[in-house]
This record gives sequence, structure tokens and C-alpha cells, in this order.
Amino acid sequence: MPLPPLVEPAAELTKEEVARYSRHLIIPDVGVDGQKRLKNARVLVVGAGGLGSPALLYLAAAGVGTLGIVEFDVVDESNLQRQVIHGQSDLGRPKAESARDAIAEVNPYVKVNLHQLRLDSSNVLDVFGDYDLILDGTDNFATRYLVNDACVLLGKPYVWGSIFRFEGQASVFWAEHGPQYRDLYPEPPPPGMVPSCAEGGVLGVLCASIGSIMVTEAVKLITGIGETLLGRLMVYDALEMSYRTIRIRKDPEGEPVQELIDYEAFCGVVSDGAQQAAAGHTITPLELKQKFDRNENFLLVDVREPHEYEIVRIPGSVLIPKDRILSGVALPELPQDRPIVLHCKSGQRSAEALAALHRAGFADAVHVGGGVLGWAREVDQSLPTY
Repeated sequence: MPLPPLVEPAAELTKEEVARYSRHLIIPDVGVDGQKRLKNARVLVVGAGGLGSPALLYLAAAGVGTLGIVEFDVVDESNLQRQVIHGQSDLGRPKAESARDAIAEVNPYVKVNLHQLRLDSSNVLDVFGDYDLILDGTDNFATRYLVNDACVLLGKPYVWGSIFRFEGQASVFWAEHGPQYRDLYPEPPPPGMVPSCAEGGVLGVLCASIGSIMVTEAVKLITGIGETLLGRLMVYDALEMSYRTIRIRKDPEGEPVQELIDYEAFCGVVSDGAQQAAAGHTITPLELKQKFDRNENFLLVDVREPHEYEIVRIPGSVLIPKDRILSGVALPELPQDRPIVLHCKSGQRSAEALAALHRAGFADAVHVGGGVLGWAREVDQSLPTY
């Protein structure tokens, strides 16, 4: 449905701004008035990663006057395949600072505020309070629910995007005028059921497709033009090159958001069973190496997926993907006469598999905290990481 412009127009555009934004100004729907609204807008982008990178660049190019960046991570080489706001010379730098410098190159008239922190219930309302619009490009459910609930409590709209492998999704949520994120996803999925981009991968260019859609929605909200994705979920399949939209309606039985909660606990980043199994049954990569050095007789099981196993593996490991363990199919393949050590990429999936083994009677099984990444970092630096 048509929405009123989110932002009042600025007093004027300078001569330099008229020259810079001339291709906007000659679009009748945008015009001088729309560009003034963009100039006066304050937009916060949560995350300067895969979706935040193109979003920040295009928001800056569009002339959004103030951009906020919430980001506490640093630039890693694996980011550069898709996070186009960062470059080779930025490796090891805080992503927020790298993004700020890139924005200055795109548009020096944009003011950039850095929020180099991890969003949580204690700070999110203060961070969001000064902005007209929020863009959420994060890749974990805990932060998505946190962003949603904060926006509901503050009465702010936000644009949401999500990517995985070859598929992307985008929508607009604004509880005062339509659905919120909880109407689409009333409850988070069980821990470990939905792999992150770090576990499942993402086609780099998909970030540009979804990020540009998010910015398009932001421009429409700020200027009051067109029909936004409020009440609709847009799904993009890059392999089929298809777009489709799904209607989203408010859940009449949904509980109103009245306060912020513990979102890590709500989403169960690691299940209670996995946490209990890992307690007292976790070894470090160095302790695993000591087992090898002592020629201990144990079975090292890699619970990642086959394509991950091809990238990098710990010598001596055998591949049994987590789902085969959780379903019980692989249990007859496991030895009863020697200890079992599990590992994955970083430790979460192996903890879930460990809980399944304990339930099946493999009481002495342990897992490697830090996984193959920890092994590559602490034991064998010659191995690649991903």
C-alpha cells in the first residue's frame, strides 16, 4: 500500500549536490523534493558484510545524508569474495572503519556514524533511536529478532534481507502499518537446522542483487514513492533467474512485543543438549594433536559436508556428515571398541552430533572446540581456511 514519505525534505541542495544527483532530479517521481528527503534521511545499516556492503555503497551514492554502521568484526580474506566495500588493503582492519573510508570515496557529502559494538538488548534502543530507517543484513536469527523487536518498540520501519547459496529474500517490516518479522517467522528454527553462510556458502554476486533491492525499498520509504515490499516477501532464485512474491499478513494470534528479551536463549544458538554434551567432553586442537603424538587408538570423525571436506581436512579424519549421525543412520558404522572424537568447522555442529552420540550410548565421545579452523590456526598453519 502507498505510504507517506518517511523523512521531511532538507532546506536546500547545494550547487554541487544538484550536479551530483542530477539523474535523480530529472526523474519526476523523485525530483528535487525526493532528493532533499534523501539528504535529510538518517539510515542505520546493521552489518557491513555481504548485504551491508552494497547497501552502504548505494545508499551513499543515492545521497542519504547520514549513514550509521553497526559492525564489530574485522575484515577477513574470506569476506572479499562478496563484501565489496572492503579491499585487500583492509585485511585486519575493523569493517566499520573500512566501510566508512569507502563511503567517503563514493560520496564525501555523507556523514557516517560508527557503532563498533555487538548489538544486544542493553544498547539496541539507544543505537536505533537517532535513525529514521533500519536496514538489517545480518545472518543470524538472534540479531534478526532483536532488530525486529527494537523497531516495533520504537515504531520504526526496517528493510530486511537474507541470502543463502543461490537464493535471496527481502521484505519491509513496519508494525504500525503492516506485518513484522515475527509474523513471517513466529519462532526461530531449531539450533543447527539452518546453516549460516559460513557453513553453507553464498554466491558472491547474490549479495549485490539483494542489497540493491534493500536500498530500492529504503529510497521508496524515504521519499514516499512506489509500492514497497511491506506485506510481501520477495524471493529470488539466481539459478532459475526468477523472482516471486509471497503475501505476508499480520498474525492475529501473535503476542505483542512489549519488551526486549535474551535473544541468544530464545533462538538457542546451541541447543541445551549440545551444551550439556560439550560440558566436560570438549578438547582443544592442541589436545587432539597430543592424542596423535601419543599414537592413541581413536576415531576422528568430521561431521561437516562433503564439499567442506574437500576444501580442508584434518589428516586421519573420516567424513560422516552430521545429519547422518542425528538421524541414526551412521550409528552402526561407529566402533564400540575405541573412543570417538568429533569435529566440524568451528564446534557447533560437532556439539550437536556429540549430544546424539551420548544419547546413543557412546558416553566417552568428545568433540574438538574450534574445529578444523582451530586446528589450522593452532596446529597446522599451512592449511587453508574458509
